[in-house]
Amino acid sequence: MARQLEEQIVGRFPVGRRLRVLDVGMGRGAQALRLARAGHHVTGVEQDAAMIATAREALAGQPEGIRERMRIIEGQAGDTGVHFLPGSFDVVLCHGVLMDVEEPDALLAGVARMLAHGGLLSLLVRNDDAPAMRPGLSGDWAGALAGFRTAAYGLKRLTSTLAGIGAPLHTWYGVRVFTDTAADDAPLPHDLDALLAVEERAGRTDPYRGVAALLHLCGVRG
Repeated sequence: MARQLEEQIVGRFPVGRRLRVLDVGMGRGAQALRLARAGHHVTGVEQDAAMIATAREALAGQPEGIRERMRIIEGQAGDTGVHFLPGSFDVVLCHGVLMDVEEPDALLAGVARMLAHGGLLSLLVRNDDAPAMRPGLSGDWAGALAGFRTAAYGLKRLTSTLAGIGAPLHTWYGVRVFTDTAADDAPLPHDLDALLAVEERAGRTDPYRGVAALLHLCGVRG
């Protein structure tokens, strides 16, 4: 996903431009910190105290220049309008947040308002078009059958939502096409580079990306 995001940033903004980045629901701050290291000014919003502590600890170990380019705000994803003016950011990340809220369309609209004209919106969402894949590949047949009955908040609906909030879909990728059944604490494989190359290729290739566990959607503020 980080490679996909970098591809979109490089293709949209002049090389060397220091972007204003908002990471809504930044978690432990991995993406935010990576972008701060790349020279961008990053603001992370997170409500989980433990994750904020982890992010601040990671930031504290960075050189002063990186620390100065990143700030962390404790708050909910839906409160961006409380903290920032519309159009304040060139790039807005909202990764892994929509699946945990009751009204994702309303949250998306608020997040999109933070984008300047031509700004990039990066979303990471669960692929509700293929909810039976993971339990099926794991041999959980009851779970797979239940997945077929899940109401889809998938690509079609998200495409419509993004168009309606003024940040129409520019491109999309699949994430975790072949590796979703791996345990969270599984050790890194010795052939990690090959694994990443395969995942990156599958994430941009039909029909594989359509059954990925997650979708990475990139919209552009019109």
